[in-house]
Parts: sequence; C-alpha cells; structure tokens
Amino acid sequence: MNKTKGFDHQTTFRSGFVAILGAPNAGKSTLLNRILGQKISITSKKPQTTRNRILGICHREESQLIFLDTPGIHNAKTPFTTRIVEAALATLSEADLFLLVADVETPDEPSEKLLLKKLSQQKLPVLLALNKIDRVERPKLLSLIESWSAALSFEAVIPISAKNGEQVDRLLNAMENVLPEGPPFFPPESLTDLPTRFIVAERIREKVFRLTGQEIPYAVMVTVDSFTSEKKGALIRIHATIHVERDSQKGIVIGKRGTKLKQIGEVARKEIEGLLESKVFLKLFVRVQKNWTKDTRALRKFGY
Repeated sequence: MNKTKGFDHQTTFRSGFVAILGAPNAGKSTLLNRILGQKISITSKKPQTTRNRILGICHREESQLIFLDTPGIHNAKTPFTTRIVEAALATLSEADLFLLVADVETPDEPSEKLLLKKLSQQKLPVLLALNKIDRVERPKLLSLIESWSAALSFEAVIPISAKNGEQVDRLLNAMENVLPEGPPFFPPESLTDLPTRFIVAERIREKVFRLTGQEIPYAVMVTVDSFTSEKKGALIRIHATIHVERDSQKGIVIGKRGTKLKQIGEVARKEIEGLLESKVFLKLFVRVQKNWTKDTRALRKFGY
C-alpha cells in the first residue's frame, strides 16, 4: 500500500493501524462509528453483529489512525464462528497498536481472558477503553480500573462512553501519542477501503438483525446480486438476497403477507439513499441456504 505523496518531512506526523479488540457486544463498532462521525460498521444489541474486519480511517491534524474493527472474540463452536474469530485474530499481525474495548457492565467475560493471554504475548502497545461508563456507579468503575490495570501493562486505561462520546477525544489523544511517526497511508477524503456493495449488504443485514427475533441473526447473510446506476446516477437499482438456513426463518423474515420484508426494505432503502446520496430502488429476495453456517463451501461463497 503506497503512502500519499506531498508529505512534509519537516512536520512530526504519526500514522498507523489500530486493531480494535474485545468481547462480543463490548461496543467496538459503536466506538468506531463515533470516532469517524459516520456509520461504517453496523451495530445491534445482538452478539456477533460484526463478522468481518472493517477498516475505518480517522484523519487528525497531526495523525492518521487506521482502525481495524474486528468481530467479537469468543470460544467458537461451529465452522462459521471459527472463521469469525480467525478473522479477528488475523488483525493482530496488521496492527501498530491494540485497543482493547471492555464492557464495564459485564466484567469477567471469559473471552476477555483469552484476549489478555493473546495480548500478553505481543510486544506492541495496548490501550484499554472501559466502555459504557454511563451505566455504572463511580465506585464500581474505580474498582474495575484497578483490577484491569493489574491484569496487563496498558499504555493507558481510559473510561469512555462510545454511545455519548464521553472521553473519546482523550482516548484518541492517547492512541495518537503511541503511533509510529510517518506520513499518512490514505488521502484525506478516504473513510474506508470497503466496496459500496459490501456496505449496502451490511446495512440490509443490520435491519434484519434489528427488526426480527432472536433466532434469525446468526443464520442471516446478505448478498447484493445487482447494482446499477441510471439517469446519470440519479437512480440506483439494487437487487439483494437475504439468505437464511431454514424455511421457518424465511417465513419470519418475510412476515405475514410480506409485511416484515417490506419494513426491512423500506428502512434499509432510506439509509442507503443517505449513504449513496441518490434515489434508490431496492428489491429484496429471501432464499433458504440449508445450514450454510456449517457448510464450508457456502462459507467460502459468502467470503468466510
């Protein structure tokens, strides 16, 4: 990857890759979106919402922080969840520093012990963001800071609220201070390296997560089948397929007389129009792909 031209070598500038790590639902994607000021990584209250490594670029006056949002690390039990955890752990080799995000509401998360073990074997700096401080009392927070500080030698331990932005600037300053010196990797207008089709598919998947029941999310994958621009970009036609594992799940996603699928489509379309700054015609299909989360061929097809 080439660094951008025109960098003033007389200026002290820092740039590097920051791997965001943590247990499922720790708030990693919410934090990334807060930092970037735009939604790049989808969010929901359900675990394993993030399935891929998501890259987001934060441009600051004296630094460029390239964040790698990762799936929540946990004890995987299926081929699908194993691929997800592998994707998260793979970012360890890409990073210049690690940002561990922990949920103060759920201390002693088993997957955090796994992460601490992995991070203790690394030589790169590690910062800790104790997230969701708006939900705990001060005495509990102080106790957590003390116990976490004893668990690993962190460059900094910073309590934050990704939801409301509390202390996020302080966290950014702390990360900037430990980035290596060097020119930016991406031009100033760049926000991510993700293709538009991927972002669109993720926005649709998020709406399925948010608008359906508990059993659906883990079995859902979305693919964009066609993406065409008409009227000189004034209209974009998108056909996408929502893949599920069982007929019963298909019925839930479609809903009575198609009402649920229509709702998913309407909410997703409005958000995609804001993203693409264009009118969008969105057509959704639902397909049963039997047990795709256990099928290695299907996993490869879907990019895992």
